[in-house]
Amino acid sequence: MNRRTKTLQRIFRARILYLLLLPALLYFFIFAYFPTIDGVRISFLDFRFIGENRFIGFENYRQAMHTAGFWQAFKNTVVIGLCNVILTAFVPMLLALLLNEVRRKAWKRISQTVLYMPHLFSWVIVGGIWIFMLSPNAGLVNVIRDFFGLESIYFMSKEAYARAIMIGVNLWKQAGFVTILYLAAIAGINPELYLAAMIDGAGGFKRALYITLPELMSTLRVVLLLNIMGALRMFNQIWVMRNEVIAPKIDVLMYYVYERGLVQFKIGYAAAISVLIFVLTLVITLISNRFIKYRV
Repeated sequence: MNRRTKTLQRIFRARILYLLLLPALLYFFIFAYFPTIDGVRISFLDFRFIGENRFIGFENYRQAMHTAGFWQAFKNTVVIGLCNVILTAFVPMLLALLLNEVRRKAWKRISQTVLYMPHLFSWVIVGGIWIFMLSPNAGLVNVIRDFFGLESIYFMSKEAYARAIMIGVNLWKQAGFVTILYLAAIAGINPELYLAAMIDGAGGFKRALYITLPELMSTLRVVLLLNIMGALRMFNQIWVMRNEVIAPKIDVLMYYVYERGLVQFKIGYAAAISVLIFVLTLVITLISNRFIKYRV
């Protein structure tokens, strides 16, 4: 019996499983793979909803490379995305280490709930909360400043604060979820390691440094890789919280695609930018996977 016959027999025996997988495969093909392939095709066209779609080759890509707006959006994406990757990986790790030292279960659960709650909110709610919190008149931040005799600051109309606000709000929303991942990893550490360290006289700081942190490295790799994969695909937060005053500092590539494609109807040009984002994400992910050693 040759290999091909054996393969066909295995497929036949598992035919029910393949049938159950068929709806999921169709979903991804219709809503993920087909739009991706069609987007590549459109990127080479002078695409029009009405009229003839003219093939123009790499003209859309050349236009992107020579457009200042594209490079500004690329710069914003790199700066904001890199900060999000680093902070959203390491700040939750610190929070998890601190929460792990809390001995009273009630306080620990309350702290976890408070940290995790922002992750459950949509970006519309989160953006609305922080726009109100930073408002010059009734915002909590400026109310506190007024209490200490300081002048109110129009945070959402100052370019100097724009990127820091986006990064900080993203951290506030995502930190709780990543902290839970680290706490789950800490719960899986063999308690005998801590017992042996305590017998040897190691304090809480040394136990965290020499036991907890090394055991969290595998989870850190996963978090870093997920953050890197999503760094170039920021959109929801920017769409909710941006305004024209701070737009030059926070408009990222995905918002640039949205504005050129769905607002200005430059579909071919927007498709070309989307393809570039896809390629950049793929390359960065492969390089990161090589250095982070996610599979180890």
